[in-house]
Amino acid sequence: MSPTPAAQIVVGVDGSGPSIAALRYAEKLAPAFDASIRAVAAWDDPAEYPAYIPLGRSEYTEVARKQLDEAVTAAFGENPPFGLEKAVVFGHPVKTLVRVSHDAALLVIGGRGHGTFRGLLLGSVSSACVAHAHCPVLVVRRASDPS
Repeated sequence: MSPTPAAQIVVGVDGSGPSIAALRYAEKLAPAFDASIRAVAAWDDPAEYPAYIPLGRSEYTEVARKQLDEAVTAAFGENPPFGLEKAVVFGHPVKTLVRVSHDAALLVIGGRGHGTFRGLLLGSVSSACVAHAHCPVLVVRRASDPS
């Protein structure tokens, strides 16, 4: 019999205040789940060029990696939680987070929320994740400290 894989809390990180707060919430919840934290930054080709595949995709990856590193530093300073894993993934944020939720104990995301009619027009990563994730989802609505 193979050992059970360790539980993991996945955090969607886009560099916003709510995503930094989501990292902090994940740190507080990790002991309750006996889980490690996986911070995921997803990027996709710019929407304004749907039929065009831009050259230099590695530059987008590097920008996303820098944004992820800065968010982790903003959340934890020089002392990130033990076992923190960082991942930069090419793909639409919703599809990526739903896919990685298959193996997660919890998905934590920041909800920037445009609200009202504007929010309906633009869609929402947090709403889509709540509707389609394969694990429980916590949406952190503002950048306050959870303590």
